[in-house]
Amino acid sequence: MKPVKVGILGLGTVGGGTVNVLTRNAAEIARRAGRDIIITRASARDLSRSRICDTSGITLTTDPLDIINDPDIEIVLELIGGTGLVKELVFKALEQGKHVVTANKALIALHGNEIFNKASEKGLIVAFEAAVAGGIPIIKAIREGLSGNRIEWLAGIINGTGNFILTEMRDKGRDFADVLAEAQALGYAEADPTFDVEGIDAGHKLTILASIAFGIPLQFDKVFTEGITKITREDVEFAEQLGYRIKHLGIARKTLEGIELRVHPTLIPVRRLIANVNGVMNAVVVKGDAVGPTLYYGAGAGAEPTASAVVADVVDVVRALTGDPENRVPHLAFQADAIADIPVLPAREFKTAYYLRLNAEDKPGVLADVTRILASHNISIEAIIQKEPLDNKQFLPIIMLTQQTWEHEMDAAIIEIEALATVTGKVNRIRLETLG
Repeated sequence: MKPVKVGILGLGTVGGGTVNVLTRNAAEIARRAGRDIIITRASARDLSRSRICDTSGITLTTDPLDIINDPDIEIVLELIGGTGLVKELVFKALEQGKHVVTANKALIALHGNEIFNKASEKGLIVAFEAAVAGGIPIIKAIREGLSGNRIEWLAGIINGTGNFILTEMRDKGRDFADVLAEAQALGYAEADPTFDVEGIDAGHKLTILASIAFGIPLQFDKVFTEGITKITREDVEFAEQLGYRIKHLGIARKTLEGIELRVHPTLIPVRRLIANVNGVMNAVVVKGDAVGPTLYYGAGAGAEPTASAVVADVVDVVRALTGDPENRVPHLAFQADAIADIPVLPAREFKTAYYLRLNAEDKPGVLADVTRILASHNISIEAIIQKEPLDNKQFLPIIMLTQQTWEHEMDAAIIEIEALATVTGKVNRIRLETLG
């Protein structure tokens, strides 16, 4: 059969890695796909820039439309990123009858519903394995490998920057701001790190995972996000003393009331495998009713790990080129007419356990006042640690672990605790999940 011609939009880190993997492993990939796959065109903003890949034999252009309008190209790889111009380019590629492979989590999380509708109308595939957790084939695992299961919940470290920061804070006793600066110097974090440290990037990825896990529309606007900027080295140390580690998790859980979609710092028991995922690595735990909990671990970013997922999508598209469009794996795992509008719960209706840290005066009755407030909101205490005052101050840290309770009850209790004359500053709250 004649080779399949591919065009790449964007020759940055992922684009360059994709060129390297497709060319280096061309023979092996052809054995798997059943046809040769050839990159014939690629676009980049600056053609004079040095690259990590060899572009000889590839026609380069600064105009992405040159690729989209090329009648010989069957698959367009969107590796630019962003959601403005890129959304238009993807729709134009679909209008031209071309399949699309993308690594763009924001594009899928924000505009995936309409993109998939357009692709279905045209009988085309939009593949997006590389949009979540880099080289880990988590989308294929949930969408295909676990298709016999009812997914109950999933939880993942799906942003390597945040995981690197928390790992350094734990291992070396460093402050958040110090580690963030190093992450930026190493290229793990952008000059503006908001998407990483405030949970927006993880929220995009969680949106996608929840959709394929539960068969719901993509709904990024309903994801609760909380960043790691308020985590202190003291919190990290206290958690360790209690047998927990703090990880920035994306959690999706299906309950009788609806679906929880939340990204936030989380205490998890040290004995859990995911608690021992360090540095920039990613990991996702998925709990199915038949298989139980399964763990997926690997590199969540980087040129060739991400390219691994992009190329796997290209192979899947090539295998499907001669197949019946009606019998392809659905974009969001469930058949389009079976996507259910299950309610996504507001944050106040989450139910979880908590770590609380507060600074209180070193005098009798303070702890009794705090526990009385918690009890009035039906919050049971699992453990308490009372530390020595820091830096010879009159206020001492009190750390509590609670049993599971409703978020709205905890909200109300914290307001009352912070109003006590014997408590200074804000109560630091971190949610706790056993992932059992």
